[in-house]
Amino acid sequence: MMSSSSSGSGKKFSVLVVDDDPVIQRIHRVFLDRFGFETQVVGNGKEAVDLFCSGASFHLVLMDWDMPIMDGPKATRELRRMGVRSMIVGMTSRDRDSEKQEFVRAGSDDCCSKPLTSNTVTSLLQQLHTKYH
Repeated sequence: MMSSSSSGSGKKFSVLVVDDDPVIQRIHRVFLDRFGFETQVVGNGKEAVDLFCSGASFHLVLMDWDMPIMDGPKATRELRRMGVRSMIVGMTSRDRDSEKQEFVRAGSDDCCSKPLTSNTVTSLLQQLHTKYH
């Protein structure tokens, strides 16, 4: 049995996937849906910032590094500057410490390799339960 993705109030954890690659978007949506998350997808950092500006909120933001218009670290810095307290996890297809460090400096809570794996999602669920309980 997979871990529960409810936030304790019976409400599902909500996730915003920010990635410009349609294949990764689809993989992450299917994977997160399988774990019971409420998932929304946008194609770049500016769309993520605009969503939060319009009043949307998410428990978790999976932020790609390399995107057009606004990249992951820049969008993460902007969200933190706006006071967004969601858990933000940088996602990168390259396993470079420099990228991971840049995400952390930008204000992300963690940085993971993409695509998602069961172990990564399970770990994120545990972090979410800790943060929201």
